Order: sequence, then structure tokens, then C-alpha cells
Amino acid sequence: MAALIVAEGMTSGWNGALVILNMGLISAIMALGLNMQWGYAGLFNSGVVGFTAIGGLAPVLISMQPTPGAFSAGGWGVLLALVVAALAIAAAVWLNRHLTGKAKGLSIVAVLVVGFFVYRWIFDPAVAAIQAINPASQGYLGGLGLPVMLSWPVGALLAALAAWGVAKTALGLRSDYLAIATLGIGEIIVAVLKNEEWLDRGVLNVTGIPRPWPVPYEVDLQANPAFVQWMTDWGISPVTGSTVLVKLLYTGIFGVVLAVLILGAQLALKSPWGRMMRAIRDNEVSAAAMGKDVTGRHLQIFILGAAVIGLGGAMMITLDGQMTPASYNPLRYTFLILVMVVVGGSGNNWGSVLGGVLIWYVWIKAEVWGPKIMHTITMSMADGPLRQHLYDSAPHMRVIIMGLILLIVLRFAPRGLLPEK
Repeated sequence: MAALIVAEGMTSGWNGALVILNMGLISAIMALGLNMQWGYAGLFNSGVVGFTAIGGLAPVLISMQPTPGAFSAGGWGVLLALVVAALAIAAAVWLNRHLTGKAKGLSIVAVLVVGFFVYRWIFDPAVAAIQAINPASQGYLGGLGLPVMLSWPVGALLAALAAWGVAKTALGLRSDYLAIATLGIGEIIVAVLKNEEWLDRGVLNVTGIPRPWPVPYEVDLQANPAFVQWMTDWGISPVTGSTVLVKLLYTGIFGVVLAVLILGAQLALKSPWGRMMRAIRDNEVSAAAMGKDVTGRHLQIFILGAAVIGLGGAMMITLDGQMTPASYNPLRYTFLILVMVVVGGSGNNWGSVLGGVLIWYVWIKAEVWGPKIMHTITMSMADGPLRQHLYDSAPHMRVIIMGLILLIVLRFAPRGLLPEK
């Protein structure tokens, strides 16, 4: 894998190689989180995209500057509406536990309906007031203006809280129903982020998310005489040197985070807790007969894995510098992460890291290789609609390549490139 990255840098440029490497490291973190759920406990989470998205919300809430006047205009109203919604749900739960017969159903419906209309009566004017504030560039509450690195653990916490809610309702289901439930809940989370403009501007996107320390901006480096002189002495363009340096700093930060996660994951996997998780995965009935709390451990590992996925989502938004809810799709943020875990080796932390970087490399390069391969294949064909269609569709060959890789691995190396010991 290292040789592939070096070859990419020497042939296509180090900027492109580092872009692939940085996103590969983030993908490895997400794959590590999914591996905790699937590889450790056998929980099939098909809603990875939702936990990635909610983790990516953290840099917006923590690091963006607050919108002047937004909170006084509608912030208190939004908070009050959310409190009303929570009270309505809590009242419905209480009624469900303490009433019986027809009175139970009627009371629950009445509480939820009244709560919904009161919630919207408070919520809608508050949101309209917030979105009316400079809608071209703001129109949302904004953040707290804190360092962006603080948002990474917050992203993990948000994803963990969402996972707790999902797990409390879905973990009691059979594995196939759990997959369907998590897929639906993941799409619900993405839909909320797309539509709640007061929270993250929705499809209008949030741009200008700050960079973590010590990563500078390229324009600042290019305006620094000492840096320009240093690059000139080495015979490197200051523009190229600034972009490569920024990406190298990101690589260092992401590498440190991944190393800490790998250390913790390895220690956990080799501990009595890790052996217990694998025992539950291999035979729940036997583990329960030995006195293990299967449901509790499933809840625990589902939350831990989602937290790691949310951390990766927050890091990805920081690298991109913008929050674009419309870009979250299951193909990229669920299916591809699953392929990384399967190809790398389910249950093996190092396999998830290898699969994350390798599959991301193939995913990016396949879009480049596709047109070249198709051009070679169609060279002898006469000009016409078929040849043009094949050539125009060539960039999408990477989807076919991912499917082929998954099929080949499942057929010839079902335990992955680095099998679990």
C-alpha cells in the first residue's frame, strides 16, 4: 500500500497522492468503527452514512462563528419547541406504561397530536426568524467559534447518542431486520440535515470551516517571505510547496488519531472484554448461558463503533472545509465502508486499516482508469451511439469494480487480506 502511494506521488504528483492518502486514513477510521460492530459482535450496520453525517455536524456546531442576532431572534424558540417535543414523547411513554385498555391508545394519540401542533406553533416562527438573517451566507444559528479539534470528540459523542437511540429500538431485531432498520434510520438522519436549514443551512451548505492547529492556509504560506525563500532554495514552486505541506500536516494529524484508535482497539480486542465480544458473536446462546449480558454488550459495542464512525465524519468535514449534506449517499458512506472491512479482514483491526486505504485508492483510481480502459476497448469500433455511450459511462466502472472485488474476495479469500487470528 505504501508502494502504491509512493508510485502515485512519483507519477501523478504528490498533491494527488496525499489527497488519496488523507481520505484513505479517514476511511480507515470509519472502517475501524464498522469493524467493531460487525467484526467484534456480528452487528450488521447498514446506516453508516447517518452516523458519518451526524458526526460531520459537530464542526459546524462547535467551530463556526455564531450568527449575530440568530439566537435572540429564534434560538430560544427552537430550544423551547424541542423541550415541548421531548415532554410530549416522555408523556406518551409514561401513559404507555401506566394505562391499559382503550384509554391507553386514545391518551397516547391525544398527547402526541397536541404536542406536535404546539411544537410546530413554537418551532416554525423561530426557524423563519433565524433563516431571515442574511440568508445568502448565514441563515442559521452558527457555532460556538471554538477550535475545530474540539469538534472531533463532539462528533463522536453525537454519533454515540444517535447510536444509543437506534440501538434501543433496533438491536432487539434479527440481523436482517437490524440491517433494514439501520439503513432507514441512517437515511432519516441525512434527510434531517438536508432540510433543517436553521441547524446547518441544509442543501445551501456551510463553507469556511476552520482548519485544525497547526495546519495553515496556503495563501498565508505563499505570502510568507521565509517560506517562499525556503521553497525557492529547494527548487520547488511556492504554490506547490504550500499545498503539499498543508496535506502533509493533515496526514500527520490523521495518522496520530488513527494510531491512538488502533492502540485502543487492539488492547480492547485482546482483553477479556474482547474475548467475551467474540464469544457472543460466535454463539449468543452459549454466551448467555455463561451469564453474559448479550443485549447490554451489543448496545455497548454498537455505540462504540458509531462513535468512531462519527469521529471520522467530523475529521472528513474538517478536511473538506465545508458541510454538504446532499453529498451523503449510502454508496460512498455505507457500501464502500463495508467493502473496506470485508476486503481488509472482518474482525482484524489492521485489516480494516489496510482495507480502508486500499479500497479508497482503487475507488479514486478506477474513475481515472475507466476511460483509459474503455478507450482501448472501443478503439476498433466504428463511431456511433454505442461507442459514445460506453465511453461516457466509463467513469462509473468503479462501481462495477467494487462489486467485482467484493465477489472475488468473498469467493477466494472470504476472511479478507488480513484474516482474524
